Amino acid sequence: YFSQRPLFLIRLLPPTVFLTTLKISLIDPYQLDSLRPLRRTKRTWVITTIDVTEEEKGPFPKYAGQLFNNRSFNTSVKYLISGPGVDEYPEIGLFSIEDDENGHVYVHRTIDREKTPSFQIRFDIVHRETGQPLDRPLFFKINVKDINDNAPEFPKEEFSVTIRENHSEGKYEPVFQVTALDKDEGGTANSQVSYSLSTQMPPLDGFTFNIDPTTGTIHLSGCLNYKTASTFKLLVKAYDQGTPQLSSTATVNVAIEDANNHPPVFTRDNYQLQISAGREHSAALWLQVEDEDSPYTPAWRAKYAIIKGNEKEQFTIETDPDTNEGILSVIKPLSYKDDSEKRLIISVANEEPFFSCENGIVMISSLEPMNTTVNIKVTESQNVPQFHPPILVVQKEDAMKPGRVFRKYLATYPDGGPNKIRYELSRDPAGWLSVDENSGVLSVVKEFDQESPYVNNSLYTIIVHAIDTPPQTGTGTILLYLSDITEHMPTLVAPSLDVCDKKERRPLIIKAKSPLVHSHSWPFTFELAEDSEDVKSTWKLGRNFVESVELFMLRSLPQGTYVVPFIIRDRRGLSTRQSQHIRLCFCPDGHACEDLPQGAVRFGGGAIAIILTAFLLLLVSSILLCQFHVPQSKSKAVVLPQEGEQTFINYNEESRMPLSHVSAKAYIRVAGILRMMLGINNSGKIMQYS
Repeated sequence: YFSQRPLFLIRLLPPTVFLTTLKISLIDPYQLDSLRPLRRTKRTWVITTIDVTEEEKGPFPKYAGQLFNNRSFNTSVKYLISGPGVDEYPEIGLFSIEDDENGHVYVHRTIDREKTPSFQIRFDIVHRETGQPLDRPLFFKINVKDINDNAPEFPKEEFSVTIRENHSEGKYEPVFQVTALDKDEGGTANSQVSYSLSTQMPPLDGFTFNIDPTTGTIHLSGCLNYKTASTFKLLVKAYDQGTPQLSSTATVNVAIEDANNHPPVFTRDNYQLQISAGREHSAALWLQVEDEDSPYTPAWRAKYAIIKGNEKEQFTIETDPDTNEGILSVIKPLSYKDDSEKRLIISVANEEPFFSCENGIVMISSLEPMNTTVNIKVTESQNVPQFHPPILVVQKEDAMKPGRVFRKYLATYPDGGPNKIRYELSRDPAGWLSVDENSGVLSVVKEFDQESPYVNNSLYTIIVHAIDTPPQTGTGTILLYLSDITEHMPTLVAPSLDVCDKKERRPLIIKAKSPLVHSHSWPFTFELAEDSEDVKSTWKLGRNFVESVELFMLRSLPQGTYVVPFIIRDRRGLSTRQSQHIRLCFCPDGHACEDLPQGAVRFGGGAIAIILTAFLLLLVSSILLCQFHVPQSKSKAVVLPQEGEQTFINYNEESRMPLSHVSAKAYIRVAGILRMMLGINNSGKIMQYS
């Protein structure tokens, strides 16, 4: 009715009555309880502050606080306590009410706030006699008061970081950031962490680094110099603001990576080059530069360019990746008439941009490249014999004795014409060598003498001529070092190889490597040493690769270890003798040699045959002895013509009486059989055993 006549109600009822009625009608029934008038109730529970501080020392139990309820007046009551810290985890048995009549709360041991920061305790009051609850339970939160008992902790004791030498200072390029956490109560002085830089090693002139005390961010405070210090060790301290102040430290290792603050410089201002017209020349000239930055880094690697004189694109220049030298090559034949003289200007720069330090600030700049000049003289092409290499560098070796082969030093025609070359020694003032005029093989005639007047700074120079018909002479130079230059020589990668003894013979791959001081001296040239006919009849070289060569076994060999002498020469002309040890062995799986236990011996076929022969000889000897055995009572001496009288007397161990006299003729027969089986001829030499 109200909802259908709203205007009528407005006229009949006072406005306040209408509004109140309308408001109640729009409220859900379950909300009516909340609109009841509030009544002021008297507080029944009274509790003092329960003061609990972590890490408190005893004696325990220790008074913590008291609780009170109004229902205890004129009534015999009992206070109860329960919940976490009392009869529930965590920390069971930590709190108790020792005086349950007066509600005194006690703590029984030390508390670690970082482990349990608070406890939600339940208090009850019951009638002492009936045990009936007298009031609703009280839930009270006990907060453990924090003390500063934790120092800030870094996640690690040591950190490592690498930065470039051209790293800029300032907040926009931080070096590293450290963070330490404090387990004490957050938002308090006990957990507020600050940072400082305690030490820097090496110290240099003051601190090269600084640290933000709030964030722990480490920054540079100037320029780095790789040559002065390539690493730093920083000791960072993290400390809180509590009392007493606690701290911890961590180490930050900073490695500096070399950057480009030293430009490459040519070792010579100009070069002179003479080449033949009409053909290409690979690696005609090597240009050297010096760079003080770290080798094999972008700051050290050189980039060469021909900036003038190569308009016809007849030349190229590339960088040797290991020596950093520039390799100039002629890729288009030059004309003697049109290009009798050429002048090239070559520049060099680094792969990485150059930087400098100005007033403690890193400046990246484009440095003007360094230049050098190459003057080229083009000569008419002549088919003159040329030695390979033009300069051969050899180190004195123990095997270089009189009568032994020194080296094989050959010359060839540039156009590959027929070989009509005759060799002769042009310079050998001490007379140490001789040369075969047809093969070019040099042999040792005299012992090399370090004290010879012809030796200059341990260097002896030999010149060999290759004479053509009609007379045209090519010249080759041998530099013999009597001192140790092993570190400059190429060496074998694996001086010892294990090879499975198989019917199928595949070539072995013999590989050489560059010396440490010249880690890019290939391609290598391999030769078998010429001083052993046995080596020539057993081994043969196959294809020569950049750093390796094929080695073929020409005949079947018994299992064992063999030594193959090599002559290895690199592109610089450095020549060395190396011995390749090859163990031919039995491979059970067909791939790896069988490693016998220490002290074990494997018998080959020949050894087994000899053992069987020995057993057979023993058997034959026994038979012959039995055949010629004669009892003592009937034994007679037998006189052999030409042989003389020879007897063998065997004694019985028990009676010590002679058992038999065996004719020497029987033993001559045994000796004959033995000679026949072992293959011994009358001269006493052992014949070939099959």
